[in-house]
Amino acid sequence: MRSQEDFDEVQRLIAAGMNDCQIARVTGIPRPTVREWRSRPPSRRPRPSRSSRCGFVHDFAALGAAEYSYLLGLYLGDGCLSRDRRVWRLRIVLDAKYPAIIDRCRQAIDAVMPGQRASATKQSSNCFEVGLYSKHWPCLLPQHGPGRKHHRRIVLEPWQQKLVDQATEEFVCGLIHSDGCRVIANDRGVESIRYHFSNRSEDIIGLFTTALDSLGIPWTRSTKYIVSVYRKAATARLDKFIGPKSVAVPWTNVHYTA
Repeated sequence: MRSQEDFDEVQRLIAAGMNDCQIARVTGIPRPTVREWRSRPPSRRPRPSRSSRCGFVHDFAALGAAEYSYLLGLYLGDGCLSRDRRVWRLRIVLDAKYPAIIDRCRQAIDAVMPGQRASATKQSSNCFEVGLYSKHWPCLLPQHGPGRKHHRRIVLEPWQQKLVDQATEEFVCGLIHSDGCRVIANDRGVESIRYHFSNRSEDIIGLFTTALDSLGIPWTRSTKYIVSVYRKAATARLDKFIGPKSVAVPWTNVHYTA
């Protein structure tokens, strides 16, 4: 007999959208068994949650904290969900000048949705749209709603906050990569690094500044919609896990020193 752990893992991969062949290859469980659990699941299978938009029970704790937190930051900045018949499409628009960020976004989506591959489509001479279809996006990104983000309340669910607390640097990195920038300013002949984050949503700005506070990074409110980091020690800290957008950003050893 198969263990409860095997069964739970198969259910997680089914919920992620993988087919029977993919699940069999990943887990080593025979395809007929996977098919049986999908079509005539045993009584111990968790019942669909009425509170779940897609009808599946998600194990949010099983998500990779780093990849999910980074993707969440990108979504809050330059992402949106759109309905396409019975599924949803996540769209994140990124600057074509930074292919490393485009690749990193695709890797994060692929990690959050195992067994699937995100696409990157050139929309114009200066931007790419990274996206993936799935019926699970409204559950994974519950901040989705009607209207623009700055016209509605943006609050993290408790399970999201736990993941962000585990990978706060990745969350900040995602926000900077979407709605932020790193500039080298000339201050009376002396070059100095500065980071800026711009967003029209007061809630999203609050999530960004709260994350900086938890990392011990001081910030200032330059304008109503812009948060800036000026101090040398603070920008040096950000450079350790963000750095220039033009430089490759590896997932290992978060991330590099610019």
